[in-house]
Amino acid sequence: MNDLTPHHLLQTPEPSATDPDPQETAEWTEAFHALAATQGPVRARQMLDALARVARERRIGWQPELCTPYMNTIAVNEQPVFPGDLAIEERLASLMRWNALAMVVRANQSESGGSSELGGHIASYASAADLFETGFNHFFRAREGTEPGQHRGDLVFFQPHSAPGVYARAYLEGRLTEKDLSFYRQELTAPAQQAQGLCSYPHPYLMPDFWQFPTGSMGIGPISSIYHARFMRYLTHRRLLDCTGRKVWGVFGDGEMDEPESMSALTLAAREGLDNLVWVVNCNLQRLDGPVRGNGRIIDELEKLFAGAGWNVIKLVWGSDWDGLFARDLTGALTQAFAHTVDGQMQTFAAKDGRFNRDNFFGQNEELARLAQGMTDEQIDRLKRGGHDLVKIHAAYAAAANHRGQPTVILAHTKKGYGMGSAGQGRMTTHSQKKFDETDLIEFRNRFNLPLSDEQARRIDFYKPAADSPEMQYLHARRAALGGYLPRRDTAADVVPVPPLAGYAQFALAADGKEMSTTMAFVRMLGSLLKDSALGPRIVPIVADEARTFGMANLFKQVGIYSSVGQRYAPEDIGSVLSYREALDGQILEEGISEAGAMASWTAAATSYSVHGLAMLPFYIYYSMFGFQRVGDQIWAAADQRARGFLLGATSGRTTLGGEGLQHQDGSSHLIAATIPNCKAYDPAFAGELAVILNRGMQEMMVEQQDVFYYVTLMNENYAQPDLVPGAEADIIRGCYLFKRYAAQDEGSTGQTARSVTLLGSGAILTEVIKAAQLLAAQGIHATVYSVTSWSELARDGAETQREALQGQTAAEPFIAQQMASSTGPIIAATDYVRAVPESVRAWLPAGRSYLTLGTDGFGRSDTRAALREFFSVNARSIANAALHQLQST
Repeated sequence: MNDLTPHHLLQTPEPSATDPDPQETAEWTEAFHALAATQGPVRARQMLDALARVARERRIGWQPELCTPYMNTIAVNEQPVFPGDLAIEERLASLMRWNALAMVVRANQSESGGSSELGGHIASYASAADLFETGFNHFFRAREGTEPGQHRGDLVFFQPHSAPGVYARAYLEGRLTEKDLSFYRQELTAPAQQAQGLCSYPHPYLMPDFWQFPTGSMGIGPISSIYHARFMRYLTHRRLLDCTGRKVWGVFGDGEMDEPESMSALTLAAREGLDNLVWVVNCNLQRLDGPVRGNGRIIDELEKLFAGAGWNVIKLVWGSDWDGLFARDLTGALTQAFAHTVDGQMQTFAAKDGRFNRDNFFGQNEELARLAQGMTDEQIDRLKRGGHDLVKIHAAYAAAANHRGQPTVILAHTKKGYGMGSAGQGRMTTHSQKKFDETDLIEFRNRFNLPLSDEQARRIDFYKPAADSPEMQYLHARRAALGGYLPRRDTAADVVPVPPLAGYAQFALAADGKEMSTTMAFVRMLGSLLKDSALGPRIVPIVADEARTFGMANLFKQVGIYSSVGQRYAPEDIGSVLSYREALDGQILEEGISEAGAMASWTAAATSYSVHGLAMLPFYIYYSMFGFQRVGDQIWAAADQRARGFLLGATSGRTTLGGEGLQHQDGSSHLIAATIPNCKAYDPAFAGELAVILNRGMQEMMVEQQDVFYYVTLMNENYAQPDLVPGAEADIIRGCYLFKRYAAQDEGSTGQTARSVTLLGSGAILTEVIKAAQLLAAQGIHATVYSVTSWSELARDGAETQREALQGQTAAEPFIAQQMASSTGPIIAATDYVRAVPESVRAWLPAGRSYLTLGTDGFGRSDTRAALREFFSVNARSIANAALHQLQST
């Protein structure tokens, strides 16, 4: 609000009870108006704050509304001059709308070679086109380079269902061809036609030079954008990379705000003062099936939510052609009408024509009817909502970009399917609209005054102006001024050397029977790696909470916990060697009890090489049960974004975490990890194995710059750690190595050749497998023990050899079969995970040998490790009995 705002717009909604003294109310109201008029808004706010304090002190039970009238936050007189060529920008937006529509419709016309099964969306981009175009023409900055003084680019998260519009712009920019557009959602078919197939939504894995951020899973984009913005502050405060002057922009849907991930970190963004973050929520009032809030107003609801969380809220509700109506509305009829119009009704107004809106909106009372006098039905039909007015959008974006101290959300009122007319504007079915008849196409052409003949419109031809046209020259000039084209994904990053393995892990390679857990071994290695001059500063240790549980308290003083404000208090344990230390340049990211937040931080660090041109190496350690099971969708999105880093599933397995019970005991994470193609999952039993795995992962990610990430499970159980088996390094990485042979103890006394069994074990249960081998040897049975470090890598190797064989290629024998060739007898596999994990290699084992798997299927229990392993039949005695059973059966 401002000094020129009409008095009636400052009025609060009428109280439900009758005013007992209207004259006194009028006097108070008039006094406040006089104060605001003579002393300005700052003094007016001071007075309101003072009154609010008095009300709290007297326990009146009142607090100010967080919701403002249903109108624009930025008044007309506060709008900056529009800096662009409005006519050209409107023409360009219209062309992109058409090409986006043509792309989807052509892909779904089976009679023209397309397939009606491909799907696609038109309506979302139709509502967001102007929001995108204003950003592209004036705000979204691309990476100029990585040299000092060059802008490193803004981060832009695009509403996923609007991907066709982004492709349409790239076509005009010359980054995609007409043939590429013709193969929308046909990624497998396109290469045979010398075209690039275009994926459905933003997927960096599928289009690694184009898309930066995957947003197709609702809610993942919003939380990711917050933690990317915070990670940029982290890089700046640690003096690794100056990210000042860069913004994170996110265009999201109003329905998407119902996802818990969308809302879970709003207070973090405000608490951290992330004024480098701007969200644009496309409030087209409609989800996939119907209104977002049919019986309420989503813009009001979101305003309260964001304002309460501490965000700067800008409402972009009405276009410029409403300004005159508001100026003439001296009685407040418009604001009163909007205050009583719910979104379900607003959607109906969007779907109907000017005559309907004249009769049903402006016809509600005489004041509204007078406002509509002199307007034709067509003029009423074309009254724009704020999200379709480039001038209003620019004003909102400029205010957001210049705001300091808070993140900003722009609540932009739009129409879903804007411009689609009877074919889908504002209709319940518009989200899935992908077909147009000839009449609809001609109507769309006319609505946006497109330079297409009737025949071109009917054929749904793509349209691209001549290279020397004013539109094309303007389009390229605007992007040149902003550093280049977007979206664009760059991957150039300096190689970061990894220190020699023995330098930080000799204690694990030559453990000499010392007792420790693999978790403690990891933390010790991490502490040493952090001291390395080259790699150390690039490491990002991440925990959600319980760093002390994982033995990481010694790192608090070594590298500190990141805080954007440093440490403003003396911690309770300040005298302790392991005291809590927060610092502006702290290295650890401790996210509180939010696995979603910690995972979003991990993704920001794991993709820094592409987002910022600076390779970072995150290690996120957490209770393994609260990883893939809880935030699996985020892990999948990170895989899509080609993340590089380590996920450490601590206290893993269903029996290693004694006492905790059902909710904490993980028996399935390796099963889920195996489904992610670029995730390499390992379950090491010993510190030496862990060291080899970490070393290989760092080499792959930081030196070879491979787009992989590692999932490594760790145990909190202390047991004797053997020296690393000489020469086992390569086999450990491939997934399995010969640990030891246990000879039958009484073979010579009986004069008979002892029977043999082969035992496979991983992680926490390998120690039980070793004990079982010793029990069997005492009973006169040879036992060969293999440590399986990765079931999923063995299964992938087997599947690859099968694929090669089926394609007629000369295929090697599966690695697991090669390993088993040096042993005999039935094979028994035992793990701390569900049996499906060891079952995954069954097909690749040598023919003719029986295979029995033992696992921890079912729910966990609260008890000791020994009791749990007996209950799930994965203790040494159960494994030995299973081996004896198999011997008797063969």
